[in-house]
Amino acid sequence: MARFELATSWSQTRRDNRATLHPDTHLRLANIQHLCFSNSHIVVSLQIKLQKQQENIWILDFGSQYTQLIARRLRELKVYCEIHPYTKIPKNREGLKGIILSGSPFSVRAENPPIPDLEGLKGHYPILGICYGAQYLSHFYGGEVGRSEHREYGRAQLQIIDASCKLFEGVSKATQVWMSHGDSILKLPESYIITACTADIPIAAYRVKGESTFAIQFHPEVYHSTEGKTMLSNFVFQICGCSGLWTPDAFIETTIQDLRNKIGTEQVILGLSGGVDSSVAAVLLHRAIGHQLTGIFVDNGLLRKDEFSQVLQSYRHMGLNVRGIDARDKFYKALEGIADPEQKRKIIGKVFIDVFDAQSRELSGAQWLAQGTIYPDVIESVSVKGPSATIKSHHNVGGLPEYMKLKIVEPLRNLFKDEVRQVGKALALDERILNRHPFPGPGLGIRILGAITPEKVQLLQEADYIFISELQQSGWYDKVWQAGAILLPVQSVGVMGDERTYEQVLALRAVTSTDGMTADWSHIPYELLAKISNSIINRVRGINRVVYDISSKPPATIEWE
Repeated sequence: MARFELATSWSQTRRDNRATLHPDTHLRLANIQHLCFSNSHIVVSLQIKLQKQQENIWILDFGSQYTQLIARRLRELKVYCEIHPYTKIPKNREGLKGIILSGSPFSVRAENPPIPDLEGLKGHYPILGICYGAQYLSHFYGGEVGRSEHREYGRAQLQIIDASCKLFEGVSKATQVWMSHGDSILKLPESYIITACTADIPIAAYRVKGESTFAIQFHPEVYHSTEGKTMLSNFVFQICGCSGLWTPDAFIETTIQDLRNKIGTEQVILGLSGGVDSSVAAVLLHRAIGHQLTGIFVDNGLLRKDEFSQVLQSYRHMGLNVRGIDARDKFYKALEGIADPEQKRKIIGKVFIDVFDAQSRELSGAQWLAQGTIYPDVIESVSVKGPSATIKSHHNVGGLPEYMKLKIVEPLRNLFKDEVRQVGKALALDERILNRHPFPGPGLGIRILGAITPEKVQLLQEADYIFISELQQSGWYDKVWQAGAILLPVQSVGVMGDERTYEQVLALRAVTSTDGMTADWSHIPYELLAKISNSIINRVRGINRVVYDISSKPPATIEWE
């Protein structure tokens, strides 16, 4: 028996009906365990590992309202991407395939405009500048940007001038795009070539000679740019050379390996909520580290009716090691008299941390705190310096206090909500958990406007239970992305029988969405809304008026606080 190792790598593309290997896919043959010689044949046992380097497109954010949409479009193309504030460009460029510069509410002509450090990036990696990004790449490299005499907002007809431009391969010579800019590029630097224009804007797109640098004055990421997705596809595939292999299965494979490498033999505690995010995180971690994981499900007194016992039971059926902690009194005491929504969120987050810290001390060797943080939590909690503002703080985002000894691990940090569900489906997660509506981490605490009391919580739990039950029984639950009841700090006059009442007003909220970044109100039939309203008013003592929220996101958020 001979034992040796053989390592080799190659890049090739097979053009027949057999397997295709992308040039950036690395195959490593290693650990040929043994050769057995027997008369006229040789038996070779190989252990083969396929190692795929994570491809990445960076989106540098200058505060545009459309930045998240760029990421969504790339993810739809099965291309992994990350949003980074222009002030925090990563140092590690492993796997980097290209860079997109977003738009911005600021002008390059402002006194202190957003200026990214593109040293070592421009001319070395493919770059696509969008709107502000296009103006920046012109203005700060020798061109001129000025206030446009013909501002363009909304639909415009783009005329392709340079048909050889890779960005416009397969795009109609005249195509509709979405404009949103008050400044215009008046003059390009030398070696910059105009590739498209509109009736009012002579420089609507350009490329840089000798570089894979492209720029456009419009937004390809919005649906109103009818061939925008083709342009983005050309950029990531034709120009950046991405493979489009970022699938749920690929994510699971790489994440499990990364978790094993990161955690090693250390113990992890995971904050569970019963929702799809923390549940998918739990299954991923369980597959990666098994018995090293302990789930902690906290009853903060802000859960839905009977949720604590039901969720505990479902997790134990999944084979997870879960502890149920009754911490209702701690949360109620900390929240007493607090009405400000941001303050409530922060208090809830702090008490959660305190509970987990106490549990970690009881668990011998626990060194990690796992959380079900997802990408919208991160995006909405971290502002770009200057251009944008934080929409809300999130109890999962922002790190741990210094006194706490646990390190944070967030397996889903870079996934949108719909992607989390796709991963959960690939993991064969229970359909009841997989299709459960999103439920905010602070729970009913941000659905009770104003100060929280146990009496208000019980009132809202009963009303919310009726709302969700009626949606489920009518078949509307699966047509709605998220639904919930909100207890308003408003009382109204009502009449019940011969008595005059002065009781609480309840708002119902139901939305349709894909990822939670944008949402529209659900058009639930009037007859069903009437039935829900009557059931709540008749069965929940203390509520005498029900209203339905018909605002979309934006401008409103899904939750009221």
